[in-house]
Amino acid sequence: MHRRLAILLTATFLGLASTIGFAGPATAVPADKPAVLSSFTQTTASSYNAWNSARLNQGSWAAYQFDWSTDYCSSSPDNPLGFSFRLSCQRHDFGYRNYRAAGQFPANKARVDNAFYEDLKRVCATYNGVVRPACLSLAWTYYQAVKIFGAPVVDSADLARAAQLMPAGPQVVTAE
Repeated sequence: MHRRLAILLTATFLGLASTIGFAGPATAVPADKPAVLSSFTQTTASSYNAWNSARLNQGSWAAYQFDWSTDYCSSSPDNPLGFSFRLSCQRHDFGYRNYRAAGQFPANKARVDNAFYEDLKRVCATYNGVVRPACLSLAWTYYQAVKIFGAPVVDSADLARAAQLMPAGPQVVTAE
């Protein structure tokens, strides 16, 4: 009789636990997460391709608990003048969000920004020589924006660097 009661109580507990979502101890994040994150945020095309493959198959990387969220190019156009910067911006967001979550953002920001610029230049390389200079100019502008303003907080040093990039004197636009 006691054995039947124990089996019944065990079965009831297991059924209740599965109903309310009890999963036991939390799954540990793989120890190689920093190395994988680094491999996904290098400046090379192979790093971009590895990240993109993982992005398209996020379920295989669930144990790493990466933040795949994105706002793409934030408040800038994702496709300025028709140039497709969307995925480059998405990988940049991936680097920023995951390094911030790991508490390693300052040490990795410059590399993530440089990877972004290399990604943008690879996008521009796919366009013909007539429009490529315009694409490269926009890529440089996007890169400078994240390099200067992509910090968690914009401080006076960021503003001073931005001021140095501005042309001297008032800018007057005249209609002809």
